[in-house]
Amino acid sequence: MRATRRAAAAALLSGLFVSAAAADKPQFIKGDIRVRSYEGSSDDLLTAGLGKTGLQSATAPGFADPLNPTAAELRRRAIYTNYRALVDITTGGGYGVLYGPNVDVNGAPTSSEGKIAGDEYLALIGKGQRNFTVMVQVPASFDPKNPCIVTGPSSGSRGIYGAIATSGEWGLKRGCAVAYTDKGTGTGAHDLDRDIVNRIDGLTASADDAGDECLFTARLSDQERAEFNAAAPNRFAFKHAHSKQNPEKDWDKHVLASIVFAFYALNEKFDGRAITPDNTIVIASSVSNGGGASLRAAELDKFGLIDGVAVSEPNVNPEPGGKFGIVQGSGAPLFAHSRNLYDYATLVNLYQPCASVAQGTAAPFNLSASPNRCQSLVDKGLLPAGTLTEQANQAQAVINGYGILPEQNFVQPSYTHFFVPQPISVTYANAYGRFGVEDNLCGYSFGATAADGTPIPLAPTSLAILFAVSNGIPPTGGVNLINNLSVGGPAEDRVSISASTNRQDQNFDGALCLRGLSTGVEGRALKEGDAANRASIERGIKRVLANANLNGIPAIVVNGRNDANLHPNHTSRAYYGLNQLKHNDGKLRYVEITNAHHLDTLNAFAGFDSRLIPLHYYFIQALDILYDHLKNGTPLPPSQVVHTVPRGAPLPPAVAAPQISATNVPPIEQTPAAEDLIKFEDATLTIPE
Repeated sequence: MRATRRAAAAALLSGLFVSAAAADKPQFIKGDIRVRSYEGSSDDLLTAGLGKTGLQSATAPGFADPLNPTAAELRRRAIYTNYRALVDITTGGGYGVLYGPNVDVNGAPTSSEGKIAGDEYLALIGKGQRNFTVMVQVPASFDPKNPCIVTGPSSGSRGIYGAIATSGEWGLKRGCAVAYTDKGTGTGAHDLDRDIVNRIDGLTASADDAGDECLFTARLSDQERAEFNAAAPNRFAFKHAHSKQNPEKDWDKHVLASIVFAFYALNEKFDGRAITPDNTIVIASSVSNGGGASLRAAELDKFGLIDGVAVSEPNVNPEPGGKFGIVQGSGAPLFAHSRNLYDYATLVNLYQPCASVAQGTAAPFNLSASPNRCQSLVDKGLLPAGTLTEQANQAQAVINGYGILPEQNFVQPSYTHFFVPQPISVTYANAYGRFGVEDNLCGYSFGATAADGTPIPLAPTSLAILFAVSNGIPPTGGVNLINNLSVGGPAEDRVSISASTNRQDQNFDGALCLRGLSTGVEGRALKEGDAANRASIERGIKRVLANANLNGIPAIVVNGRNDANLHPNHTSRAYYGLNQLKHNDGKLRYVEITNAHHLDTLNAFAGFDSRLIPLHYYFIQALDILYDHLKNGTPLPPSQVVHTVPRGAPLPPAVAAPQISATNVPPIEQTPAAEDLIKFEDATLTIPE
């Protein structure tokens, strides 16, 4: 019966793409399917030939001719960049010891470099502005008699290799095929002055020459582009922000399409084996945006394509209005949970530069604390007058009063310094509202900048390799966020001067505008178009909400308590609570990890290494547990808090924390202590302290 459901799933995609019978090449595949075989030595599926040692090396793989990189060189650099962006690459933090290419499926480190031979299938789905990339990696160890597939939708706004270090590595080691998708985000950069775009393999070309093989071309006529360039030269359009498609609304379909594509590729490779949903274990997985995409794919899957879900720190926006409270320890119940990403991101974007002042040197990389932002908030009536310390403490109280956990407070200043909430606010405002690059929403644009912050052309060598180094959201690969409305002319956001305050306050005007598009007028006069723009964004947000109905599919969600990007009370906790309230079938588990945050890669640095442990380690455990459940029927453990042990007290910057060990990362328990159990009773979600 389930063998016919692959066709039904393909038919579902006809709402967005052209459908086809599952036994044939799906008609939603645009153009040729590119197939490459990797022997597992000089090149491979997981490490692009770099191996465990090459991925750990601080020296990135180069290009024989930086102005004309090959597709293979771009792929190698993309795998290197994406892998290191998602995990702590230091030995002391666990790489090569607890996780990494050389760590086997039993969790034991080996002397292997972890290279994996196999085949890679790459294709575009959709057409025009609605295309997205899918890829299937089939390791040489894949057993068609015991087939398995794991999904790898990219995290963040990353490209097709954006899940290589997470569900990609886990699946390849297990001998599973990995079904990737860039979710309609990816680099997708369009240099508007030079009219240069990326092809599916990362190579650059003129928009005309790339045609339908481009990752993204801004929807502008030649005349419109010329007019835009005359008014704002040296700018870029990026796919996630400027496609006018709100790609997030279709992330569920993108994941299902990648699974359908995987079945097609496997049946092509193993002709006559009849690899179907009926005889294949399919796990929807990934982290962050990819995790949210897989959860929503399970919600959409009425066809039996997906057997289980294991995700970490998912960007999921639960439908608001769930009448339950969230209680941590002995704290008061929180009922104002389930706020959407754009809401809480714009709040943090507005108040955090001031709140960072309160954290001082206790917070690592607290280099963007802004007394000027505090004063601008006071001047607009958004903070009470007082001393700078009082203002900063009040800004922090505003953030924590929004259901954002205090455990994230020492982490958030670094996220703000490394420019996380700022471009998220800009990108998602544009995406949800379906605005184009020409709209310059809230006065923002994307482009390279000089040392003084003025827009300049991106260096040709940087443009040529942008596919390989970009994460799809500025600042990335030399492309920065620009405040078009800065006093004295457009300038890089962080050094710009706000027109309404005449201060270098990290573009207070832009942050206030973005916040107003979430909550209405806040500290500023209503401007023409604000109401319509806000309504457009609200419509877009409604299209991405999750209902927490997983159709009886067993699932494990893992989240770090210190997450300073996707806050648990509005994501994982809220999703689990909504599921328990409305759709509880006993098959969803929520595991919360103390001393863990969103960006494991920062754990390599002093100040993080001594206080935070790798959430990635628990993501691997979640996948292992789910696989054992699906393969052998082992019961899923109950929802629980795992209390980890930091590697040491905060240390001087020059002193590394001790080597991580099993003591620091106790396992997810099959029978946890009663005081560690997460419970949902009497419309209350109780999270142990």
